[in-house]
Amino acid sequence: MSESSARRAKSSQEELESYGYTQQLKRSVSTGDLLIYGLIFMVPIAPWAIFGTVYNASSGMVPLVYLIGLIAMIFTALAYAQMAKSIPLAGSVFSYVGRGIHPTVGFFAGWAILLDYLLVPTLLYVFAAESMIGIFPESPRWLWALIFVAINTVINLLGISSIKRMNRAFLAMELAFVAIFIVIAIIALTNGVIPGAEFTTDPIWTPSEVSGPLIASALSIAVLSFLGFDGISTLAEESTGGRNSAGKAMIGALLIVAVLFIVQTWLASSLAAGRDAFSDDEVGNAFFTIVQAASSTGWMTAFLVVNVLAIGIANAMAAQAATSRLLFSMSRDRQLPAFLNRVNKNQVPQAAILVVSSLSAVLVLFFVGQINLISSLVNFGALFGFMLLHVSVVVHYIVRKKSKNYLLHLVVPTVGFLIIGYVLINANAEAKIGGLVWLVLGAAVFAYYKVTGTKTPLTSPTTEPELDVAGVEGDR
Repeated sequence: MSESSARRAKSSQEELESYGYTQQLKRSVSTGDLLIYGLIFMVPIAPWAIFGTVYNASSGMVPLVYLIGLIAMIFTALAYAQMAKSIPLAGSVFSYVGRGIHPTVGFFAGWAILLDYLLVPTLLYVFAAESMIGIFPESPRWLWALIFVAINTVINLLGISSIKRMNRAFLAMELAFVAIFIVIAIIALTNGVIPGAEFTTDPIWTPSEVSGPLIASALSIAVLSFLGFDGISTLAEESTGGRNSAGKAMIGALLIVAVLFIVQTWLASSLAAGRDAFSDDEVGNAFFTIVQAASSTGWMTAFLVVNVLAIGIANAMAAQAATSRLLFSMSRDRQLPAFLNRVNKNQVPQAAILVVSSLSAVLVLFFVGQINLISSLVNFGALFGFMLLHVSVVVHYIVRKKSKNYLLHLVVPTVGFLIIGYVLINANAEAKIGGLVWLVLGAAVFAYYKVTGTKTPLTSPTTEPELDVAGVEGDR
């Protein structure tokens, strides 16, 4: 660690102590590491698995869907960045809303997004297991899922340095295959390998197909495709990059992954040669079928394997790390059982990691083959937490700190709240019913800790960062 990084780490540690906490987690994650972590969490090759579904829903304008998603989610990313700068703790929306609005509201924000974080690893394991069946048709899904759970548990228990190394390796692999696909696509489109396929802007914008309902449908798909950048905030107490590092990494990761999504889906949509839709038999493997047709080689299998590794190990590993940090933070504030904030010799929340792994192993056996149901519940938790995050920005900065930066602290969170609210209102019935049941269960947990008196009030820092004349916090 350089001298400047060491100084920033010491300053961050002192800042953590100002909230009444000790430095339990290992502070060794640079801003670059946070950026890589965010990219891994969002998966640069994420469109591969759902390309056919999004193609059918968007009348072939898949890159437009991701462009809409970028515009929609940048408001939430900016809101996260503002709260991460002011409250650099590991609890994500639990910490931001709890200190930005009120501890009670913070509990429900944390509880809601906990539904997202607890189920995301399960969803990824189920996805990966389904893909492995495509490679090994006679093998049991549950076995592959449990293998992925075991691998990620070991990596997470080895410490944040182990996660950093794995993240770099997996990101290099994913970017290499993005580059390979781009080369395959350009050669195929240039040489007419697929009849009727050509470079065209129709996938980005086809005026005759664009309509209000299509944009609304695309918005729902797109917003949910970018879930994961928020996980960067859970590593705030392990960052050496200073107060703004998490916010910079979140916005940077969102922009980079959006560009990758748009480029890949534009080329893939062009290779689709203007077809109206993929059939039910084709939709699940639409992207890989296109790769096979464009390359006329064995690349399809290689792309399938990389997709499985990216989802079942890299993405799930990042999700498990984020979930364990959220449990650690809520437990530290006595809003979940105390044993969850125990760390091991590698300075990671060992108990929380093991709990997440155990839950994933059990839930995988229950949810195998029910991808739509898990996705619905994941979406509700994330969107509900995001809405409360936007409210916390307004309360924390405009109401409490009297910020004059109305663009970042009022306009941005208001627009973000409306976008996320629209998507949540239009979520399917399963998502809303399951989400409400989860919130009711959370109310029971909250009542238990309040009645037993084990719940602790959230402390404020002993020294508050000052606002400059524009209402933006200055760096220390």
